[in-house]
Amino acid sequence: MNRIDKIIDNSLYRDYMDKIRNAENNRKFCLHGFSHALDVARIIYIINLEENLGFHKDVIYAMALLHDIGRVEEYENGISHHEAGAIIARDILAQCDFTDEEIEAICEAISNHKSYNGEERNLKYLLFKADKLSRNCFDCNMYDECYWDKDLKNKSIVH
Repeated sequence: MNRIDKIIDNSLYRDYMDKIRNAENNRKFCLHGFSHALDVARIIYIINLEENLGFHKDVIYAMALLHDIGRVEEYENGISHHEAGAIIARDILAQCDFTDEEIEAICEAISNHKSYNGEERNLKYLLFKADKLSRNCFDCNMYDECYWDKDLKNKSIVH
């Protein structure tokens, strides 16, 4: 997964991830750093295999690693991290040898990963589902203080 290594080594990616880490240094709720992104990637890959969806591993990992990259713009400028993330991701993906078609698909999923109400098993579906499944709400000390609606919180590791 040479292209994934290129993302991880990309100076723009590293700069944004450092800014996210610094901005969330004292955050009590779920974090949006590399560990979260990697959890999301692995969950997406498992679902992709289980449901035989056929998405390329590089596309899955790239999407997951970049899905919260816009948090910096949300924290600093109040811009939705979904919208900002798609813009930032586009630049990083182009620098890391992704095709125009892959970039469009990944950025479309990133810009829409807040909610999913369709039935199609596409990248948006995978990102939305895995992003939520990656959170262990049932084991969180902040469960009662979290702003997530109780119906959205994960109450089990099995879904």
